[in-house]
Amino acid sequence: MRFEVSKVLDAIEVRLTTDPALARAVVDLSEIVRYADLDGGRPASSVRLGLVVDALGKRLSEENVPVFVVAPRGLLSDTDLTSNERMVIRRWADDGKVEVVPQLDDRVFEVAELLGLPVLTRTRGNSERHPWVDEPGRLLAAVAGEGGSTVLMARVGRGEPPKAAERSPLGERLLARVWSCPEPNCTSFGSGGDPDSPFADMRTYTSPVSQPPPSLRGGVPTCPRHGAQLRDAGPRAAVEVLSVRIDGVVRRRFVVSTDEPVVVGRAPEGGRGVMLGQWLTDDARKWISRGHVQFTLRTDGNLTVQDISTNGSGVRPGGTVNDDERVALHRQESRTLAPEDVVELYAGVQVGRSKMWATGGVVQPESVMAEAPTMALRKFERS
Repeated sequence: MRFEVSKVLDAIEVRLTTDPALARAVVDLSEIVRYADLDGGRPASSVRLGLVVDALGKRLSEENVPVFVVAPRGLLSDTDLTSNERMVIRRWADDGKVEVVPQLDDRVFEVAELLGLPVLTRTRGNSERHPWVDEPGRLLAAVAGEGGSTVLMARVGRGEPPKAAERSPLGERLLARVWSCPEPNCTSFGSGGDPDSPFADMRTYTSPVSQPPPSLRGGVPTCPRHGAQLRDAGPRAAVEVLSVRIDGVVRRRFVVSTDEPVVVGRAPEGGRGVMLGQWLTDDARKWISRGHVQFTLRTDGNLTVQDISTNGSGVRPGGTVNDDERVALHRQESRTLAPEDVVELYAGVQVGRSKMWATGGVVQPESVMAEAPTMALRKFERS
């Protein structure tokens, strides 16, 4: 059972992000782990986060939907969780995959307001302090459905999909800057997490481009984890969010910044870039090179694509489906992309700006709960 739970937590981990460009919803982890009605299991279970992630994917008809998770520090020592669960949540915190704060206060709603995201919560929130909670689809609740499934319902405007809101003007200003925490080992606004952590060797570098929004205390940008005033370290690199769509299904979103180009292909070298191999047919896998195209965001705001493949690619201006209008792109050729241009690596294998596709097109998204303990094991957990 322990092994099964660990596999679920590993699957959940890849859906966690504090990157403002990628997150699709904000979640209070302390609330979700105690939402026993979702599965009728233990008083607290981190696996319930997987149920919520799955439900959000179904709601958006998209796989690999990332969520911004906030947790109070006390959850790291909550004895209603198993020692393994506490260890995993601490590792997530040390790696910057979830945001840990001393006290939640209204941090979940603050993040949602700054980033323009829906909130997964059982509480309504303060509509005077956050008037946007009355907007349709901005507050979502997870409820148990038939057959043990989890369903997301809109708290306000029942039945609407999550609100695709704009970031607040304040959020735009905060996210235009890089912030530095005086705590040198700060995961979000410093050089990294605790060097004495047992997970230090496993930690991945968090780019300033993907910093979460600061917390505001008395109007002052503050580190949500350490409570220290942040220093403005200069402008943040601009970003563009792109989506990989294969046969009409959005498989993954990724970020290109002015700091670093991104290679997309069958299996880019060095484990960097965006790997498509797991979603390709045999014919597409033979055609698409390991590194097929490279996307670069220039400082003037223009997004360019360069073919670095063996077999070439193409651009569909304005997303046209007319093959006669498709522009061939040969090896080492580059092209500046208009807002609705779509890059085609192979028939049906496309990359474009994420805002072009309102739905992910997935009928049944792949579940992170595929390795979840059976109901019998859940009953055993409660005994």
